[in-house]
Amino acid sequence: MQRFNLNFGLLVVAALVFVAAFAPFLAPYSPVDFADLRNSNLPPGGPFLMGTDEQGRDIFSRIIYGARISLLVGVVVQMMNTFVGVTLGLTAGYFGGWWDEFVQGLTNLMLAIPTIVFALALMTFLGPGLVSLLLALGLTDWAYSCRISRAQVLSQKEQNYVQAARTIGFGRGHVIFREILPNVAGPLVVVATMGVGSAILAEASLSFIGLGVVPPTPSWGGMLARAREQLMVAPWIAVFPGLALFITVLGFNMLGDGLRDLLDPQGRADR
Repeated sequence: MQRFNLNFGLLVVAALVFVAAFAPFLAPYSPVDFADLRNSNLPPGGPFLMGTDEQGRDIFSRIIYGARISLLVGVVVQMMNTFVGVTLGLTAGYFGGWWDEFVQGLTNLMLAIPTIVFALALMTFLGPGLVSLLLALGLTDWAYSCRISRAQVLSQKEQNYVQAARTIGFGRGHVIFREILPNVAGPLVVVATMGVGSAILAEASLSFIGLGVVPPTPSWGGMLARAREQLMVAPWIAVFPGLALFITVLGFNMLGDGLRDLLDPQGRADR
């Protein structure tokens, strides 16, 4: 089961990266410019593999280009969250004192309120758009990375290799980021991998309510929002974007689960 999770997650992520990278070559039609009302709400089949929407646009092409948005948002947002969370967690665990108490209090505040609520509050000030979306999600979901990195530092900072680095005369920054961080990176990689799926789901949620990617740029959440009006007439407009979102998030979660088992020392010993 552990090997299956890892392989399935790698397969989904690799397929997503491939589709996003080669979208212009894989999409048979333009996701924005190609629109023919004479072909509106056509079912899957023929020249339109997944059918068309109410404006006659090819759903398959829009899903392919939507993968670019999802992958971009997921990776960039999680990089921002990981940078903020790991930096705060490492420094809080290493220095302790008032800085540790401040970071813990801030982390508890971020955990008490759902991420989507923080993002919604920021989006009301920043307005809809891709840049606003990246900022809103990239600054609101770092609490788990912070807690895990802080806990890892507390367990490592008294180890012999850290004491040896201090004795040699290395500075605090070197000890934290060059000595401790590489030794605690395993759990952080797992959290970051699963966080990509969460960021993709959050982007779809915000786009669904009109605060994410601005149309006509294809986004899976935006496609689901427009499909509400056509759900009884053309259900495939909602089925395929929802399926793409489900498989993508599942793939990242299973990849993270597989990496957790692979990087766990106890799990390696049991195997």
